[in-house]
Amino acid sequence: MNKETVITGEGLKRLERELEELKTVKRKEIAEKIKIALSFGDLTENSEYDEAKNEQALIEGRISEIENQLKNVRVLDESQLSTEIVHIGSRLKVKNLDTKEVETYKIVGSTEADPLNGRISDESPVGRAFISLSQGDKVEIETPNGIIRYEIVEIMK
Repeated sequence: MNKETVITGEGLKRLERELEELKTVKRKEIAEKIKIALSFGDLTENSEYDEAKNEQALIEGRISEIENQLKNVRVLDESQLSTEIVHIGSRLKVKNLDTKEVETYKIVGSTEADPLNGRISDESPVGRAFISLSQGDKVEIETPNGIIRYEIVEIMK
C-alpha cells in the first residue's frame, strides 16, 4: 500500500506542473535524442544512445513517482489550520535559545521540503520535533551539528 502524501495546494500545483512538463516536453526531447542517436548506427559503441536511454529511464521513473504520489494525495485546507499547535501546514517563528536568533519555518510534507528556504519536512528530525508543540514550548533537537534548543515564539497559518 502506498503512503499518503500530505501536501499544500501550492505543492499540488507544483507537482502537477512538473508532471505535465515531463510528459509533454521532456518525453519529446528524449525521443528526439534517441532518434538522433539511432541514426549514428552501431548501438554497441553509441554513447549518445546509452545516455539518452538512461535519461529516458530517469524521466519515466520521476513520472511514475509523481503519479503514485498524486494517487494518494491529501491536500491541506490551509484556511482550516489551527494556530494552537504545530502541524503540517503551520508556519512558525522559533527562537534558537543558544544564539537568540529568530527563524521562520513552514512545516510541509516530505515532497515539498526545501530546508534552505525554510520549508521543513514533517518527517525530518527538526520538523518531527516541532509537531504538536504549542506557542511557548521549548524543545531540544538532535541534529548532525549537535543539539539545538528552540522555543516556539509564534504559530501562524
